[in-house]
Amino acid sequence: MSKETILIIDFGSQYNQLIARKVRELNVFCEIVPPAISPDSIDINKVKGIILSGGPASVYENNAPVCDRRIFALGIPVLGICYGMQLMAKTLGGEVDRSRFREYGRAALNVLNHSLLFQDVPKTSVSWMSHGDKVKKMPRGFSRIASSKNTSIASFANFEKRLFGVQFHPEVAHTRHGKLILKNFVKGVCGASGDWSMKSFITETVSEIRKAASKDKVILGLSGGVDSSVAAVLINKAIGRRLVCVFVDNGLLRKNEGALVKKIFQEHFKINLRCVDASEEFLTALKHIQDPEKKRKIIGKAFIKVFEREAKRIGNVKFLAQGTLYPDLIESRSAFGGPSATIKTHHNVGGLPKNMRFRLIEPLKYLFKDEVRRVGKELGMPQEILGRHPFPGPGLAVRIIGDVTRQRCDVLREVDERFISTLRKEGLYDRIWQAFAVLLPVKSVGVMGDERTYENVVAIRAVTSLDGMTADWAKIPYDILGKISNRIINEVKGINRVVYDISSKPPSTIEWE
Repeated sequence: MSKETILIIDFGSQYNQLIARKVRELNVFCEIVPPAISPDSIDINKVKGIILSGGPASVYENNAPVCDRRIFALGIPVLGICYGMQLMAKTLGGEVDRSRFREYGRAALNVLNHSLLFQDVPKTSVSWMSHGDKVKKMPRGFSRIASSKNTSIASFANFEKRLFGVQFHPEVAHTRHGKLILKNFVKGVCGASGDWSMKSFITETVSEIRKAASKDKVILGLSGGVDSSVAAVLINKAIGRRLVCVFVDNGLLRKNEGALVKKIFQEHFKINLRCVDASEEFLTALKHIQDPEKKRKIIGKAFIKVFEREAKRIGNVKFLAQGTLYPDLIESRSAFGGPSATIKTHHNVGGLPKNMRFRLIEPLKYLFKDEVRRVGKELGMPQEILGRHPFPGPGLAVRIIGDVTRQRCDVLREVDERFISTLRKEGLYDRIWQAFAVLLPVKSVGVMGDERTYENVVAIRAVTSLDGMTADWAKIPYDILGKISNRIINEVKGINRVVYDISSKPPSTIEWE
């Protein structure tokens, strides 16, 4: 990509995605890359700055992640955060040691030099610390520019080489002036113009799609969710009728999904759309499969089988397009080869067979969900689609714990419809990031009409979030939870108990599987 970029080198911090989001909020594009990145691969005309993330390791441990020391000699400004600062110190000849007093949580930061990094930052402010090691001795050419009660060198700088380190985390909300500090680095020190926007993203991406696809056809699995829908409209803008969208009814969709997709994309956007009922094929392949990772991989293979069959009928299809997002890549396989842990395989990323004959087009793979919605708005898409809650690629298969059958899917569809329609009626839907129901592999005793019942239990889940990387459970009022429970139990045959999931992410994930 030709845009000016900030690189974030991933040393395994839980805050990596937060750093990326804060940089994007400054209208500057950024990308998370592995520690193994070669300095020779860095375009010094495009990359305006480099941020070294924090991480759980100690720099003096065996196998601690490191980056090539030539990174510091490129003439590009570098900001090390926590572990990144310690790594910078050790690599350039300083010393790092265990702290006598560890710092976790809020700490008063005392700014000693207000030049560049701390411009307009008060002399004393609150910062967020999370470290057990400290820089004991600075490398030659560095000076101390901030301190805290337990950390003498809370920040240092080599002004001549534009190398900076902070022991605290400016990316978290608890650091009172963290956003200003990052702005000072990205725009002040690095000189980034901040002209990256969704409008410029669309212009550049449309050009890239046209170049990649040339005169060939592209096939895209359109689910009706935000990601695949925005990808479809974006690619359609680039190549028009050479995009063939395939809506696959895999038997794992929400209620009335097919009717909504046809209405929006055939009637409103005039997109080239084919509808395929492959529900029997998918449900047969999932028979007796309980492991969620196996479910995802089976569904991924089944999708490719359907797409290849459709592509053969269409002819001259060389590309498969997907609505993969940045969090999909990050969570799936520590996508960058860095030390961040793998959370789970996403259908869009890890469920595709290696011998697939299509080449991939993933126009949204460096965007977060809220950025995708802004792209959709820029493209003139209706709020009916853009405001929809996220829906997983494997659909209801990962919301049914245990065996996936048509009957269990039908039950869950009805439960989900009662839950979502009630949230809409009560005016809560747009205030919640994601809401859904999970069918559990347990039954419980109940009483209905003076008779004993022994039926299924469902869990309902609703979370608030900005981008899905972290989330808190939604504080739905008790009376509305009561209405939801009553509707589900009274209107959906086979359910006699509803429980509410009050877990946050982390430690839990949003989806159950």
